Amino acid sequence: LGTELYNYFISLYILFIRDPDLVKRIGEATALEVRATGIPYTFAPCIAVCRDPRWGRCYESYSEDHKIVQQMTDIILGLQGEIPVNHTKGVPYVAKNKVAACAKHFVGDGGTHNGINENNTIIDEHGLLGIHMPPYYDSIIKGVATVMVSYSSVNGEKMHANHDLVTGYLKSKLHFRGFVISDWLGIDRITSPAGANYTYSVQAGVNAGIDMVMVPFNYTEFIEDATSLVNKRIISMSRIDDAVSRILRVKFTMGLFENPLADLSFADQLGKKV
Repeated sequence: LGTELYNYFISLYILFIRDPDLVKRIGEATALEVRATGIPYTFAPCIAVCRDPRWGRCYESYSEDHKIVQQMTDIILGLQGEIPVNHTKGVPYVAKNKVAACAKHFVGDGGTHNGINENNTIIDEHGLLGIHMPPYYDSIIKGVATVMVSYSSVNGEKMHANHDLVTGYLKSKLHFRGFVISDWLGIDRITSPAGANYTYSVQAGVNAGIDMVMVPFNYTEFIEDATSLVNKRIISMSRIDDAVSRILRVKFTMGLFENPLADLSFADQLGKKV
C-alpha cells in the first residue's frame, strides 16, 4: 500500500507541475537505487494515456493528454542515460551504471471500455495512433531498451497476440530494435480462461512478435511447447533469430557480458539523501 500511495502522490505532483526535467532527475535517482540493489533493469515507465478515471491504475498514468505523457518520457533519459549525438533511431541505449527501461503497456491500456482494467480498448485507427501511440514514438527516439505488451485488447484482439501492432507497427513501422517482453503470465491470458490452451498461447504470443516471455512458474512447459512448435515449423527459425538478436542487442548494450554479476558498489547509496 505504501508503494501504491507513493506512486499516486508522485503522479499527482508531476501532473500539476508538468516538469520533464524533474521526471528525468527522478529517473536518475531511481536508476542509482535500482543499481544499488544489483539489478540492471526496471519495468518502468508506464506511459499509458488514461482516458477514463474509473480505471483502477489511472494513478500510473502521467496524464489523459498524450502530449504531457510524451514530455514525461524524459524519465527514460534519467533511467538509461542521455543518448549520444547521431544515435540511430530505434536502437536501445543504456549508459554505464544506468538501468534498462521498459515502456509499457503496449498499447491502449489506458483506453479500455468503461475503464475496466485489462479490458478492451474500442477505438479507430486515428484514435489509437493519435492518442495512445505517441508516447511510444518518443520513448523509441530516446533509446528505450524494452517494451512490455499489455494484458488488454484492442478492438477485441488480445495485445499479446496482436501481430499487426507488435510486429507490423512497433517493430516495422516505428523501427524499434530493442526487445518486446510479455507481461506476467501474459501469454496465458490470450485464451479464456487463462491457460486453457497453453500451446496455442505460446504460438500466438511468439508469432505476434513477443521476444521474451515472462514465465514465473511452469517454464518447462513453455520450453517444451516452444521447442515443439519450432520443430513443426509453426514458429519459424527466423522468428527465433529475431527474438534472440534483439535480446542480445540489449544485453550487449547493457554490458552484461563484460560484467555478468550484480554490481553492489553502489550499495552505500541506497536511501541516501542527495
